[in-house]
Amino acid sequence: MEPYVPDTLPLKDLDYVQLITLVGEANSKLAEYSGLLQGIVNPAVMLSPLTQQEAVLSSKIEGTQATIEEVLEREAGQKFDDQKNEDINEILNYRKALRLSQDHLKDGRPITLNLLLQLHSILLDSVRGQHKSPGQFRKEQNWIGRAGCAIEQATFVPPNPLQLPNYLEYWEHYLRADDFDVLAQTAIVHAQFELLHPFKDGNGRIGRLLIPLFLYSKKRLSSPMFYLSDYLESHREEYYQRLSAISQQGDWTGWIKFFLGAIVQQAEVNLRRVRQIMALYEDTKTWIRETTHSQHTPLLLDGIFDRPIFSTSDFAKWTGIHRQTLHGLLRQLVKEDGPLIILQEGQGRRASIYAFPELLNICEGKDIFPTTNSDTANS
Repeated sequence: MEPYVPDTLPLKDLDYVQLITLVGEANSKLAEYSGLLQGIVNPAVMLSPLTQQEAVLSSKIEGTQATIEEVLEREAGQKFDDQKNEDINEILNYRKALRLSQDHLKDGRPITLNLLLQLHSILLDSVRGQHKSPGQFRKEQNWIGRAGCAIEQATFVPPNPLQLPNYLEYWEHYLRADDFDVLAQTAIVHAQFELLHPFKDGNGRIGRLLIPLFLYSKKRLSSPMFYLSDYLESHREEYYQRLSAISQQGDWTGWIKFFLGAIVQQAEVNLRRVRQIMALYEDTKTWIRETTHSQHTPLLLDGIFDRPIFSTSDFAKWTGIHRQTLHGLLRQLVKEDGPLIILQEGQGRRASIYAFPELLNICEGKDIFPTTNSDTANS
């Protein structure tokens, strides 16, 4: 199989008639979601569990097996076996890369190839893949297929590494350009990156991380917190089929339709989850204030939303609340109708571990996405 030669961007010969309705629907739904985010005073804190869940789901697509609870429990001091720790470390690296990239854009800087190298270095730091040139674009020919297959049996062969730097420059230039629609352009940016397959490992995670970053950089999101991994993980087979149809048949229209449909459905799920989180935030604030009558109510509230599983020692460091005062306040929060439960009682020098189950349940809720209709699937 010959290496793939990517199409020149911007694309020509798209079927705009097929796309026009979905373009309007996706833009409308994403604008509604962005407007909701704009009304949140501190989305980075209130929606922190959604960022945690994105790191879990994007890593899960690549085979990592750990839950948001296990990630937070490990950070709170719980012990796991080596295999689970390896999975959790990959998720923590993804979360670190995601947050760094968001901070980068909030400072007004653009998405660049150098940023991708920095994120890739973080992603593969001290985990599986750490020997696959972290922070470097590949200099060897790679291919995709069943384990151990030769290039002749590959299902996809990315571009020749000698030509890759030029293709990446063209792709970076397209990031700064304007196309006929930003959401369709996001679909093209993501797919072209995956088809270039510029790294030895980690391409899928970097490509999914690019989606909210690009939308935010184009001012279609008020905060870079729109994650598609939930939908893509639920539609994994079609996701890969659509990418393959680009390389094998040049079917960019079918891919863009799939991607726009994903934005519509994921935005609906996100709207529902964010509204649930906002309502829970207000209810919990009232409960804490009326139960504890404490001046520390804002710190307690933001603390349990930012990290819904935590140890008392870590919580004291984050909030600055004195340990003895904090211990009494947390005990009030585990009353019969309180928001917290105790996962592990403290013993000796080991701190207690608390959890906020209602918030975790919202973020992990298994929303059923409508199945893709046959017209879209066969276009």
